[in-house]
Amino acid sequence: MSDPDPIDDEDLTSPVAASEVLEAPIDAPGVRLDKALADAFPALSRARIQALLGEGAVRRDGIVLTGGSAKAQPGLYSIALPPAAAATPQPEPIPLTVLYEDADLIVVDKPAGMAAHPAPGCETGTLVNALLAHCGDSLSGIGGVARPGIVHRLDKDTSGVMVAAKTDRAHQGLSALFSAHDIERTYIALTRGSPSPSSGRIQTRIGRSTGDRKKMAVLRAGGREAITDYVVQTTFGEPTKAGGAPLAARVACTLHTGRTHQIRVHLSSKGSPILGDATYGSGSPAAAVRAAVAQAGLTRQALHAAVLGFVHPVTGETLRFETAPPADMVRLEALLSDL
Repeated sequence: MSDPDPIDDEDLTSPVAASEVLEAPIDAPGVRLDKALADAFPALSRARIQALLGEGAVRRDGIVLTGGSAKAQPGLYSIALPPAAAATPQPEPIPLTVLYEDADLIVVDKPAGMAAHPAPGCETGTLVNALLAHCGDSLSGIGGVARPGIVHRLDKDTSGVMVAAKTDRAHQGLSALFSAHDIERTYIALTRGSPSPSSGRIQTRIGRSTGDRKKMAVLRAGGREAITDYVVQTTFGEPTKAGGAPLAARVACTLHTGRTHQIRVHLSSKGSPILGDATYGSGSPAAAVRAAVAQAGLTRQALHAAVLGFVHPVTGETLRFETAPPADMVRLEALLSDL
């Protein structure tokens, strides 16, 4: 699986936990930071140090550092090493809403609050743990021990349709479909305000934010191409001033690529972030919308993967699955309709 796109939809919000913190003073003027760190911490490879920099685990005198190409400045450096993940995820009898299953793959409606696979800070209660219990040995080793069967992700707090492989041939076939973007994927979002125009294509480059390495951002250069088509299906609330935008909207987004946090970043870039999105929801909704969010009990981004369609990689059958948003989004939409 040479193209990482099939599993690009990664949740970056897990807290950084440390099992050990390494410290060393560094005074190496003119030396690249990653090289200076590799010299100071010989137990860590340069590649590992670059990864730790990207995770925000490296500090100089208490200040988080993110770029390995900068020159090292004198100071006391610390590296927080994340705890080692278990070699093999353990089965857990977690109920699953199964939409389809055969000998090669399984399609589920993932609830909000469930991570796709174990990661530091989130080792249990994931979809992988549930699948291992549900599928038994048929899932073991598929796609690697850390995430057996997983070929794409939904953020932990995004609900909706996901497919997982149960055999190597299905895993390879699904990975190829996602790499070629030969998958139908439509999401429903409830947004602050409404993107303008009411339909269109958002085509940008997305990569890690230079200001916060746990966030993604639209970049002028670098990153990877990201394409989202959107349609405003419904608007809620009258504009607060002439020529203004509605207070909120229901927006259908169709993915043509699968970058990390793509829809959340793209809608935010249009000035209409997803309601409840603590990471990308800059600005505050109108008071009536805030009240509706609180009354609905929404504690996550109002985003649901509603449609997933693909050709079965083994049988060649055309499959398409569609699920309605869960109760918190349904309640919120009903409350917004009364604005």
